[in-house]
Amino acid sequence: MARQDARREVKLLFSETTPDYAHYLYPYVVWGFLESGETPADAFDSGFLPGLPSLERFYLVRHLRIPLAGWKPTSENRRILRKGEGWDCALVARESFDYAGERRDRWLAYANERFGEGVMPGERLDRVMGGRVISHVLHFTETATGRELGSAVMYLEAPRVAYYYYAFYDLTLSDRNLGMFMMTRSAEHLASLGYEHLYIGTCVTPKALYKAQFEPLEYFDGNRWSRDPAGLRHLVQTECPPGKHRLETPEFMVFQPDGLAGLVAQARARIPRGK
Repeated sequence: MARQDARREVKLLFSETTPDYAHYLYPYVVWGFLESGETPADAFDSGFLPGLPSLERFYLVRHLRIPLAGWKPTSENRRILRKGEGWDCALVARESFDYAGERRDRWLAYANERFGEGVMPGERLDRVMGGRVISHVLHFTETATGRELGSAVMYLEAPRVAYYYYAFYDLTLSDRNLGMFMMTRSAEHLASLGYEHLYIGTCVTPKALYKAQFEPLEYFDGNRWSRDPAGLRHLVQTECPPGKHRLETPEFMVFQPDGLAGLVAQARARIPRGK
């Protein structure tokens, strides 16, 4: 994943498309692997998310991050935070967090309800919780009673990366937007701790646009980080025309102010030439 001497390389761009065998269009999954001296923060910054709980492999995907330097909640963020008055959170190292028994059962019941029956069986949840991808848990409780509300499992690499991976919470409190409160409170708390970015997962379907209520918000479009909300909505809500790549469609290229030449000039990915 390390960058090489640009004088000896071919630059790469990544362009989304829909599979179209008649036009020889095949969308490949792009995997990334860390090299000596690199850390997972380098993968996140290059547009990758963890592909394995062990952090041995990453995959390129459209995902979102909140820049936290000087972050302030929007009016919508403040509305959500007010709904959580009397709730608080504590950051707990994974090795100090008791994940077993009745709590594990509750998380599995939550996963079946929210993700679908069998999508996250116990074995998968155990692999996630036992992997390097979980370094901390942000645990939420009701301040007055100590009642457990939910937990967000996270990967933290101070000060560059806070990765909000999965959240498990009490679904009976959905009328108070507990899930959105947890994500919003995470941004507020981690900003206070000096983290640079909070990564909040993928945004590839319209259902994920609820995450776009944060400002500023950056999304990785395959080649660079962008803060243009209209470009994000276009990618999420518009399919590629038949026989075309995103980078061949004028409707998408309007969100690339420097055009294709600018993307090539800024390209991070390169293939070293043979000696």
